[in-house]
Amino acid sequence: MAMLDLPYDSQKNQTDASQAAKPVVKTGISDDVKQSLDLLPHLIWIQRGDASYCNSSLKDYIGAESQFIPYCDLLKCIHQKDAEHLYNLWNIAQKTGQNFEKECRICDVNGDFQWLLLIAKSHILNTEQFDWTVTCTNIHERAVLLRETTESLRAHTDMLDVSVDCIKIVRPNGTVSHMNRSGCIALLGQEKVKKFDMEWLSLLPPEVRDKGQIAITSAAKGKNARFAGMSGEGEGRQYWDNILTPVVNEEGETTSILCVSRDITLQRIAENKLRISSERDELTGLMNRRLFKQQLKKSLLKAKNNKHMLGLMLIDLDHFKHINDTLGHPAGDHLLRILSKRLSHSCDENTYVARLGGDEFAVVVNHVEDIEHFKQAAQKVLKQLDRPITYTGKLINGGMSIGCAIYPNDAKESSNLLKFADTALNNLKEGGRGGVRFFNQEMLDITIQKAKQLEIARQIVRENSIEPHYQPKVNLETGKIIGFEALLRWRDLQNNIQLPSTVAEAFNDYELATKIAETMHGKIFDDIALWIQQGLAVVPVSINASPVEFMRDNYAEILLKRLEQYQIPHHLVEIEITEHILAERGYIYVARALNKLKQEGVRIALDDFGTGHSSLTHLHDYPVDTLKIDCGFVHRMNSELPIHAIVQGISQLGPILSLDIIAEGIETEEQLESLKQVGCSLGQGFLFSRAIDASHVAEMLSKNHLDI
Repeated sequence: MAMLDLPYDSQKNQTDASQAAKPVVKTGISDDVKQSLDLLPHLIWIQRGDASYCNSSLKDYIGAESQFIPYCDLLKCIHQKDAEHLYNLWNIAQKTGQNFEKECRICDVNGDFQWLLLIAKSHILNTEQFDWTVTCTNIHERAVLLRETTESLRAHTDMLDVSVDCIKIVRPNGTVSHMNRSGCIALLGQEKVKKFDMEWLSLLPPEVRDKGQIAITSAAKGKNARFAGMSGEGEGRQYWDNILTPVVNEEGETTSILCVSRDITLQRIAENKLRISSERDELTGLMNRRLFKQQLKKSLLKAKNNKHMLGLMLIDLDHFKHINDTLGHPAGDHLLRILSKRLSHSCDENTYVARLGGDEFAVVVNHVEDIEHFKQAAQKVLKQLDRPITYTGKLINGGMSIGCAIYPNDAKESSNLLKFADTALNNLKEGGRGGVRFFNQEMLDITIQKAKQLEIARQIVRENSIEPHYQPKVNLETGKIIGFEALLRWRDLQNNIQLPSTVAEAFNDYELATKIAETMHGKIFDDIALWIQQGLAVVPVSINASPVEFMRDNYAEILLKRLEQYQIPHHLVEIEITEHILAERGYIYVARALNKLKQEGVRIALDDFGTGHSSLTHLHDYPVDTLKIDCGFVHRMNSELPIHAIVQGISQLGPILSLDIIAEGIETEEQLESLKQVGCSLGQGFLFSRAIDASHVAEMLSKNHLDI
């Protein structure tokens, strides 16, 4: 049993009380009172005057030898941690008569401490003294449970306070019953708060309260909820992800709501940076294609609501690749950055600029007053490259092509507006680049026609409806067949023969052009192999090659492999190319292919000679065997003296340069005679024969002669 060391004065009082106890007991506490107290199960101690007495229950509990126990002896049974406070309370009560209660641990007869509720009540004895009745009620189980619960709550509270998340217990009505340390700092600006009961949403910015109320209402109904929140202002603003979980009782009623708010400020900053990087062009800082399309839709909606016109420009820099190829990509990047700044600075509040990728830009002019207003805006944009731009001392300006479309005149949707501006741009580039071109319906018709041709080309390749026809080349003096030109033909659903013009656009598409060429080669070489097998005197067959077929730099290798596969002698094949192919981008690939084919014995013909640029230079630089005079010259030579002179000049070049000269498109006897007179000895045209299928070629080869 823990005993309390009492002060000297207290010990003196104990002695005095002990000496005076016997006469007081005899006169102050009656036997009836004692008997009544002994019948009670409660632990009771009374003091009447200087006499004190405990009932049997208290005597048995503490194992006292006598029931006449002074207060100082009773105090010795109190746990040391409780005794000092109780001693102070008793001293004060002795002077003031103030009642008091104290939960304390009192040692029992077995030496075990039990929690009891000690209640002391005073009765006035005289002006200086009080009688006292002290009851002790056993509350051990409840006190232990309460303290265990308190410790558990304190532990949980400590754990909550350690968390960096803001954790709140919210009542279904939205008031806060508890908040951890992080929550107090974030919402109240202090670490410790003794009393809560404030409305949680009142602590949040007004702009998130509606979303918060929806979440609380949902959680109060027993459903999990979530909403994005904020706290603070300006640079100190924080963003929170609030997760609300209802706490329900056995009846399924929501008694409280656990809200865990996680700080996602860094995540939001990262997301914003990612969003900006995903919406802005890294090189120029302009909006990129993705953001531009979104902004264009918004602009069109606004223009529709306000009944305003809107103008769209698509910009393509002319020969930009040449700058990258000659001066390097840093020079090209420098040009793009400078142009971007100039375009941005030239814009007013109704205009914005985007870089769509590479050297492509877009400019949108909102609130266009009329067509003339938009034309002036386009000319202003066009002039942004007038001022010199240099890189490492070299001028790198170049030029630009601008395609324009207007809402609502040309299109009412963003996708069509973009398509039509692109159509105008492509139309401009096909005609020679540079300047401004406005969309019109004719351009759309051409575009639709090209799309139709591409679809037809895919269809005839897919259905294998291609078949070559052959037009003979003859000696104009003797009528002897000296060769054939293989021409593309295909049959429609009605079995009618269709011409290459129906799929002309396919020869600008690498995939389609090469698939058509593959089919043509296979069928031409099958025909040649059959003619050889039939013992006919086979003459060279010329095959047309489109420019795009050379762009993968493997044309010669593929053709030679096919000749080997079909076992066709190389000298029986001639490749025809048009003169303009030699001036286009990729001509290096063309030159390499032609030289390799020439070395392998394949003949080379230059078609439409005289219609391109630097024709004589081509004859010097490329391994040409044959020149073909364009049919336009043949048709006009008898009506236009200069054309007659051109045909005569080309015809006379043949013997000098050891080249065969073939006139195309001969349709009349007059044209035939004129060609003979100027020295042209070879030709082809409807005057001799139209293009014929392979079976008729076999008949013609068996005769090897045409009547002229």
